[in-house]
Amino acid sequence: MSKLVIVESPTKAKTISKFLGKKYKVLSSFGHVRDLPKSKLGVDTENDFEPKYVIPTKSRKTVTALKKAAEEADEVLFATDEDREGEAISWHLAEILKVPEDKIKRIVFHEITKHAIKTALENPRPIDPKQVDAQQARRILDRLVGYELSPFLWHKVRRGLSAGRVQSVSVRLIVERERERDAFNKEEYWSIETLLAKDKTEFGAKLHSKDGKKLDKLEIKNQKEADKILSDLKDAKYEVVKVKKTEKKKKAPAPFTTSKLQQDANNKLGFSAKKTMMIAQQLYEGLDLGAEGSHGLITYMRTDSVNLSDKSRADAKEHITKEIGSEYHKEQTYKTKSKGAQEAHEAIRPTEVTWTPTSIKEHLSSDQFKLYDLIWRRALASQMPEAIFDATSVDINADKYTFRATGSIIKFEGYLKLYTEKQKQSILPELNEKDLVDLIKIEPKQHFTEPPARYTDAALVKALEEHEIGRPSTYAPTIHTIISRGYVERDEKKHLFPTEVAGTVTDMLVEHFPDIVDLEFTAHMEDSLDEVATGNKEWRPLIKNFYEPFHENLEKKEKEVKKIKKDDVPTDIKCDKCDKPMVVKEGRYGQFLACTGFPDCKNTKPVKETEDGKVEVEVEETDEVCPKCDKPMVVKHGRFGKFLSCSGYPDCKTIKSIAKGTGVKCPKCGKGEIIEKRSRKGKTFYACDQYPDCEQAYWSKPTGDKCPECKALLIYGAKDTVRCSEKECKFTKAAE
Repeated sequence: MSKLVIVESPTKAKTISKFLGKKYKVLSSFGHVRDLPKSKLGVDTENDFEPKYVIPTKSRKTVTALKKAAEEADEVLFATDEDREGEAISWHLAEILKVPEDKIKRIVFHEITKHAIKTALENPRPIDPKQVDAQQARRILDRLVGYELSPFLWHKVRRGLSAGRVQSVSVRLIVERERERDAFNKEEYWSIETLLAKDKTEFGAKLHSKDGKKLDKLEIKNQKEADKILSDLKDAKYEVVKVKKTEKKKKAPAPFTTSKLQQDANNKLGFSAKKTMMIAQQLYEGLDLGAEGSHGLITYMRTDSVNLSDKSRADAKEHITKEIGSEYHKEQTYKTKSKGAQEAHEAIRPTEVTWTPTSIKEHLSSDQFKLYDLIWRRALASQMPEAIFDATSVDINADKYTFRATGSIIKFEGYLKLYTEKQKQSILPELNEKDLVDLIKIEPKQHFTEPPARYTDAALVKALEEHEIGRPSTYAPTIHTIISRGYVERDEKKHLFPTEVAGTVTDMLVEHFPDIVDLEFTAHMEDSLDEVATGNKEWRPLIKNFYEPFHENLEKKEKEVKKIKKDDVPTDIKCDKCDKPMVVKEGRYGQFLACTGFPDCKNTKPVKETEDGKVEVEVEETDEVCPKCDKPMVVKHGRFGKFLSCSGYPDCKTIKSIAKGTGVKCPKCGKGEIIEKRSRKGKTFYACDQYPDCEQAYWSKPTGDKCPECKALLIYGAKDTVRCSEKECKFTKAAE
């Protein structure tokens, strides 16, 4: 008896096939095999929102092969991921392959291991229509918003723009944060810090209160006020008046959900949300471990549950007790804060605890190892006891002023033994009330209040999760979409900031389609989709209740709202390719000159405005000459920034990158300078300018300092750290 198992990924198919016997044939659908058409709406709004699905051209060959395999098989099992999207893929496959409903067998598992696959085969179930309906509702809802609202933006702003439920809310958050920053007024304030000593042991203390009243952070407003305090303290004696010792405990964090994994991978590893999910997918689907064969290394990575199975908790207990010590084990259970979480699912954890990161490191890429190590440690740490600290607070009087010194000592590492987090361990000398301490130095420090920080991937994911917008599977693609559509860019520190058009579109949507970008409305819609998944709501009435007022408003706004797109501005500049006039156009990155002969002539040029309001071609001349024709090189702008181009273009098409120096001498050849470069894929790296004679390169910017342990160059790391550029050297410190 032959059995066909269909999954959505070829890697997943390869891993699963090794666990099954010869009577099983495992094939991949290569993702979705049926979807709404790209060229039109694909939803019959006049006929109860009936979707009109099509098989994309790229999937037709796969569908033909699956149909043939299904005809030859005695049984077809659908083994796509256990979430709404996976359920929908199985449903589409069953429809296409014309599998009778009573013969449909759906198998699900949270990890790709032999035991999990065997258990799934023993417990097949039908396809869940409620999950399919919830996914259809989301897909149709997003299609209606995107395909009807995007053309409105084309008509009123410019072509190429798009809108979407989660996408537009995300852009709004980023735009409003940037406006908060722009409107922020810095305030000056000062702090008074001392270095004190008791029995030659030095420690720091900060001014805390005056005449028994705690000083506000902004209390000391300028240097004059700070100097007055220093004058008051000129002959003061420093006496300990209060010593408070307390024991503090810090509980182990829950194992990873999708959003928490994206946040930690961004904060600790510098991974974008998209990169995190891509690597997690690889770990889930299976990697070759040499003699062990191919195995899935982590459980399903799209989850909002913090549950761990009984078996995984038992395995964690055994490993922790044996390898770390019985005092480091404490069985813990966690409860998710997400309203729509599917508690039957598991958190992200290693499929096999004994596959420690170091034991399988040789089989993983550098990024795979880093992410697996993070997941493995977090899952085990969740089954460990609290970290215990001895915290000490000491108040020291100096006349009418009181300084406070704080210190903490880790008394018991608990989960921190396995899962490190930023912990500042500061030790104070033994201090008692009425002790006099020596003043080593006292200094005022100037500060300025800081505006709210721009969103990172981690911060945006956290905000979306807190507002209950989107699902675990939507965070990474949403961020990717708003960047690829030109609404958002990344600064040098990988923070997200909006482009000019993002503000224009956000303002228009807030004014004319407030529900689309309203946080509460979007969160309420997510709740409604969850209710469809649980069977408490029907999807068609849900779509109808949204669409009818939305569409009516859209038709009204099409007539009322005036076009704010700037018309093409004529110029007296002639195209140097075809001699036709050029006009000023508005593009994704601002204004540019374009030939009126488009599409026959696609010549464009950067433009600048002169003092008298006229426009001219922006040409930034350089002293460099073209190595091919000896004409001057000029600066031009491309998708990756500025570059050098021959002024003889189009007769000479020589281009060169503009080197951004770091001021760091190459440690390998001793001749060149380490400069900033871009790879073919647009990724920034740093390399010697003597290439190809010297091939020294780094993926992070060098600081110019040398490692105190191995003398290699230090480079900037994630989260304001500096680390050694040599992989074998583990030296790291906080950036200054």
